[in-house]
Amino acid sequence: MNNKEYQVRLSGFGGQGIILAGIILGEAVSLYENRFAVQFQSYGPEARGGASRAEVVISDEEIDLLELIEPDVFLALSQQAFDKYIGDAHEKALVIVDPDYVTNAPLSSRKVFAVPVSRIAREQIGKTIVINMVALGALAAITGLVGIDALKKAVSARVPPGTEKINLKAVLAGYESAREMN
Repeated sequence: MNNKEYQVRLSGFGGQGIILAGIILGEAVSLYENRFAVQFQSYGPEARGGASRAEVVISDEEIDLLELIEPDVFLALSQQAFDKYIGDAHEKALVIVDPDYVTNAPLSSRKVFAVPVSRIAREQIGKTIVINMVALGALAAITGLVGIDALKKAVSARVPPGTEKINLKAVLAGYESAREMN
């Protein structure tokens, strides 16, 4: 993608690591690619199990935007989050869904990528806890908004000590599976 500013919404249910994914995406862009990023987050009072979202604005120039207005990229890892947060996405937004969890996604003119991130996490990594990292890798491959090297550096710096290897493996699995889709 090549434009001046991108609005990205990551969504899923509490416990999938959506907030951490948003933080890592913002840090990858701002710390390791010397671009600008602003990150926001939101989750319901029920937290684990309820819909949650993280939003990141990415730009090559300083960002004035203090809230996401119309996402250009929308990632949904649960049907509940898809239903709750797709409404204000740009009519031509690029949409990434996990088809194992988002089974009803009427999207009209939007370009949709169905990436089975939960299945990749389960079958290739052996742990579904890294679904967020698989999703980040897929998002990087599909959108080109962040380079894989910057993403790997941000993951290594942000995940809990001792989990770097499995999280990096998950990012790469998502990246490789989605790179073939683009």
